Amino acid sequence: MEKFLVTGATGLIGQSLVKKILEDGNSVIAIVRNKEKAINILGNENDNLKYIVNDVTTLTPEKMDVDYIIHGASQTSSKAFVNEPVETALTAIKGTINMLEIARLSSVKGFVYLSSMEVYGYPTTDEKIDESHSTDINTMSARSSYPESKRMCENLCASYFSEYALPAKVIRLTQTFGPGVEYNDGRVFAEFARCVIEKKDIVLKTKGETKRSYLYVDDAVNAILTVTYKGTSGESYNAANESSYCTIYEMANLVINNFGDINTKVLIEESPNELNGYAPTLHMNLDTSKLRNLGWTPKVDLTESYRKLIESLKEKM
Repeated sequence: MEKFLVTGATGLIGQSLVKKILEDGNSVIAIVRNKEKAINILGNENDNLKYIVNDVTTLTPEKMDVDYIIHGASQTSSKAFVNEPVETALTAIKGTINMLEIARLSSVKGFVYLSSMEVYGYPTTDEKIDESHSTDINTMSARSSYPESKRMCENLCASYFSEYALPAKVIRLTQTFGPGVEYNDGRVFAEFARCVIEKKDIVLKTKGETKRSYLYVDDAVNAILTVTYKGTSGESYNAANESSYCTIYEMANLVINNFGDINTKVLIEESPNELNGYAPTLHMNLDTSKLRNLGWTPKVDLTESYRKLIESLKEKM
């Protein structure tokens, strides 16, 4: 039995990750801010599941009896990136330093930081983006609080590996969804699912030209565990389902055509005043060959991901 410490354990990826670790016969210490919410999602504490109720930014690092740490606690709201950029950045940096210190004091077998495709900035062509790709992030934009703090946290992982031989690894996840998404989630994939459930048109506030890949949550969990066990310390890995690469407009039509009411459609009503928190138009065509070389392959395509998401959201109505 391996012992895991997981942050962000009640988030979409975190809760699925904890459940998978427990299913595999391992134990988890979950750092959560709301124990009642954690119990509702993950269940009561038992021999293999314990909770630490704390914020990763104020946690005092100490030696713990754990083998692996997976650090996923992060701000995920695009509007918060703009409206609360200081808090967004400090949550990432302070939280990651605290978790790396716990990892160092505990002499863990592995530390995995959940990063984001956003570290690559805003590519404008369909070129494949591998882990060595450069970035064009504007440091003077408040919204850059999210991708720039992610980049800093990645560098902290590399620095702890270099200076302390801490076995830290980074996984750069594309936009991930599936069961576990809250019904009122503000991200575009959830909005599309709500539209078909409520038999409404999908109304885009842009032309929907941003193009990227997506990833089903169970595939993301398997990617994280693959990096945990098989990844090389001091390295980063892209995680995405390359077959899902499409524009937001194309995804909206996929959802309407497969799950929409006969009268529903995709509309474009450009509204610059409502773009608070939106990233600039980009083409994020992630190359996942480095991760696939570890033996990982995604199993759920975009259409099936939406089928499972819609079914799960209907249960929450």
